[in-house]
Amino acid sequence: MSLTWRLLRGGGRRGMLSTWLTLGAVVISTGLLLFAVSANVAFSGRADREAWRNPVQSTGRPVAIEATRRDYVGDRPITVVDLAALDPKAAPPPGLPRVPAPGEVWLSPALAELARQLPADRLAGRFPDVKGVLGDAALVHPDELVAVVGHEPDSPALTAARGEAWHGEVPPTKVDSFAGAPTSDAEAYRVLALIASVLMVVPLLVFGGAAARLTVARRDQRLAALRLVGATPGQVVRMTVAEAMIVALAGAVLGAVLYGLAVPLLTAIRIAGGPWFASDLLPSPLVALGILVAVPVLVGLSAVVGLRRVVVSPLGVAKRETPPGMRVVRVVALLAVLAVVPLLGTNASVGVVAVVLGLAFLCLNLVGPWVVGLIGRITAKRARRPAKLLAGRRLVDDPRSAWRTVSGVALTGFVAGFLGLLSPGDALAGHPASEQLRLTTPNTEVVAERARERLAEAGVRGTVKAEKKLVVADVRTADLDRARTALDGLVPGHSATSEADEQRFTGQLLDDISTGTIVVLSVSFLVAIASSGITAASSILDRRQTYALLRLAGTQLEVLDRARRSETLIPLVVMGGGSIAVGVFCASPFMLVSPNVSGAITLVVCVVAGFAGVIGAGAMSRPLLRAVTDDPAPRPD
Repeated sequence: MSLTWRLLRGGGRRGMLSTWLTLGAVVISTGLLLFAVSANVAFSGRADREAWRNPVQSTGRPVAIEATRRDYVGDRPITVVDLAALDPKAAPPPGLPRVPAPGEVWLSPALAELARQLPADRLAGRFPDVKGVLGDAALVHPDELVAVVGHEPDSPALTAARGEAWHGEVPPTKVDSFAGAPTSDAEAYRVLALIASVLMVVPLLVFGGAAARLTVARRDQRLAALRLVGATPGQVVRMTVAEAMIVALAGAVLGAVLYGLAVPLLTAIRIAGGPWFASDLLPSPLVALGILVAVPVLVGLSAVVGLRRVVVSPLGVAKRETPPGMRVVRVVALLAVLAVVPLLGTNASVGVVAVVLGLAFLCLNLVGPWVVGLIGRITAKRARRPAKLLAGRRLVDDPRSAWRTVSGVALTGFVAGFLGLLSPGDALAGHPASEQLRLTTPNTEVVAERARERLAEAGVRGTVKAEKKLVVADVRTADLDRARTALDGLVPGHSATSEADEQRFTGQLLDDISTGTIVVLSVSFLVAIASSGITAASSILDRRQTYALLRLAGTQLEVLDRARRSETLIPLVVMGGGSIAVGVFCASPFMLVSPNVSGAITLVVCVVAGFAGVIGAGAMSRPLLRAVTDDPAPRPD
């Protein structure tokens, strides 16, 4: 340990730069890994807090009757929970100090604030006897609009039938407790969150593992020298693991601190109709501790795996021999995974889909260096200029290093191809006219006459007509909320809603998928661009003696820079395109609609942003190349 610490501190300015690059990679990986893991925990927390509104039928002695309906103000949904206590000693629902007495109303903080801001005939008139405000434990998100209304057990509101379940309506149900069960909507969001996590975590793990291989050539040279002067393989392994894990542990702690600072910003991401509680996005101490342990272990393992050449052939490393080529079995592994994809479908279990996606991701990362080596041989054979020849020879000499530079964007291409094809178009959401309010009732003539009277008393102009089991009120769009308030309670257990209201959940789900796509792609591109920048800088440090010798031989700096750029862009074009194609192929079994314009735009934006990010990240390391080659005299490490 003492020798490792001495070597770590005594590596000089450029040695410390290598350490800083590794540290930066681990910080970014840890912060984004915490985000990916916390997203799943956050959706589970929302599902648990919403469960009490999805009652489970009593199997013993019921303590209450519960029903739910959906109301609206403007374009925002209001969840109205009707409750009646059957047992005065029953434990109250989450977020309430007691079960509301008949006639009492409890509002969520956002709904209470909105009721104060709007005129009473638009909203507050629907909830006349407000007794208090719901706690956070009763809410899915801070902006959620929820009202809990107390009733007598035989109240019509708790005996009348309700509408469709997909519209948020739950019929009166006798319950043993308010534990409830997660709704199907909450389960759907958890599935989407799990798939998104797989798409984010795999590139992060690849990036985190690659962090241990930054400036690998310099470290391998140093360890090979130690092996040649008598260090045992065990000593070399222990030194490597200690060096990698010291840096990784510091990076993991800094990454956790960075994530904690970013949580207030992340809570503003609106999913399922609102932002997040900060507590949702903070992982439990056990999860955080697990990640803080897992990241250094992953980096240490990756470093050990990369030591095989140093341990087996230290003389070959010291002589800078070209490592043996990779085998085509890597391609066979990817083809085997892709052969399973057509067997999947919309009915496949989430676990199977997640495993297949993860394996496809990992196999793509496995095939990458093999393809880069093949590209290098073709490029070197067809080269007509010095820069292309240098680029081709470098790709053949060390395809793994070249792959590390472009792997982030290439793997992001897989994510973009997968999500771009699945992103729904705007046409699915639709925006029907919303001037008509409808009430479901069997007594259409009686209810229609009362509706005319209520609208007239409220000063709302419009026409009311009775249809088959429906009463339809045509009013001006500006009067919709006043009309809803006037018609509130006219049909027990039902709210006056428009066709647009009934499609808002579909529109919200599509918006959430688009938001989730943007979040996943943003995380992936952040990883990709950071990976490109860091690995490009470490590659210069690894090859600084080669660059110095080329400068001594008369090679111009511009030629070296063009070669370095070609070394990145050529495999990026091939592997980026291939990754997008694999992503599209993996998404094809889950398509519910034909590809749409927004999905194609997402793909194009991803391709342009990826290329621009890699080129920009590579350009940022050009000053380092100039600094390394300013003094071309070879120096010992």
